[in-house]
Amino acid sequence: MKTMVLLIGNYPPDQQQSMHRFGTMLLQGLTAAGVAAELVRPTPFFGNFRLAGAFVAKWLGYIDKFILFPRQLRKKIAEHPVLVHICDHSNAMYVNYTAGIPTVVTCHDLLAVRGGLGEETDCPASRSGKMLQRWILAGLRRARAVVCVSHATLTDAKRLLISEAGGPSLTVATLGLNYPYRKLPLDEAAARLKLSGLDPATPFVLHVGSSLRRKNREGAVRMFARCKDKWNGRIIFVGDPVTVPMRALGQDLGVSDRMIEVRFPDNELLEALYNRATALLYPSRFEGFGWPVAEAQACGCPVICSNIGPLPEVGGEAALLHDVDDEEGFAADILRLTDAAERERWSEKSLRNAARFDPKEMIAQYLEIYRSLTPQL
Repeated sequence: MKTMVLLIGNYPPDQQQSMHRFGTMLLQGLTAAGVAAELVRPTPFFGNFRLAGAFVAKWLGYIDKFILFPRQLRKKIAEHPVLVHICDHSNAMYVNYTAGIPTVVTCHDLLAVRGGLGEETDCPASRSGKMLQRWILAGLRRARAVVCVSHATLTDAKRLLISEAGGPSLTVATLGLNYPYRKLPLDEAAARLKLSGLDPATPFVLHVGSSLRRKNREGAVRMFARCKDKWNGRIIFVGDPVTVPMRALGQDLGVSDRMIEVRFPDNELLEALYNRATALLYPSRFEGFGWPVAEAQACGCPVICSNIGPLPEVGGEAALLHDVDDEEGFAADILRLTDAAERERWSEKSLRNAARFDPKEMIAQYLEIYRSLTPQL
């Protein structure tokens, strides 16, 4: 069957797990909807030679992505797909190779682009990084359609992509969950934690994300430390390892022995953590969407998050919101949710809000966008 939609995914060695999941979710959703789709990614070749160190490996990866992959992409374009969809805006430079074919780009955020332009987004750029972000920006401006994952990202896109000379069509398609997170029976969630060496009887708040400055993990440690004398809970950091400065901060605040890290869990363990957590603590300084907020709510986990960018949009009325610097307010809500009845009330709100993040609805929105560009679909 001829490929109708060619999806362009991310370079595997970059380990952008959420973007890989998004590309796979699109492929599976389109296939289930009866649309012939194919997902292509830059093949690691030079980027596999990692013994030279991270800096050299990065530049070897650029050879794979920007010299070798365009040759592969040209062959795919020569097969005349009806539409090309670049799944991550950081690959928008590939628009240069899709001339004559309607091209859609999903824009997850413009934080790195803004950082490359000198704006404060906690995403500083080197000289080469600034060049890369301008290349990405030029590609976005040449796309037929840019689909933003939130209205906050749409606001940035209108400012940066549209000029008097025109620009791409802009719209919003809410992300769907890339795994069917759900509320589990208590004993099932507890069993999964036990298998991973965690004590399900010990209460905890959860932080999910990387150690990037914009994720504000240090702020989460300080917020948790404010609760230490009133609640005998733990804080579990999921994702990147806890950094040495974070551990030192915990030591200074007297909570380092109550900080637990779970590095890159599978979906089943993460689902159990969401289910058993007192709350997801998510005090980010900058976000494009905030997938963990939706994931947590789908498990009935209350969310305490900052009121920046898209987080109020994603969390809806089910999120407890604070200014990012209101660490006392975050701590007060952690303690508030240690009350079982109060947690249950916010848990029910979370489950209702999470119904918005249906992947089938996301696919339906993309199909509508595709068909506005090419009736052949």
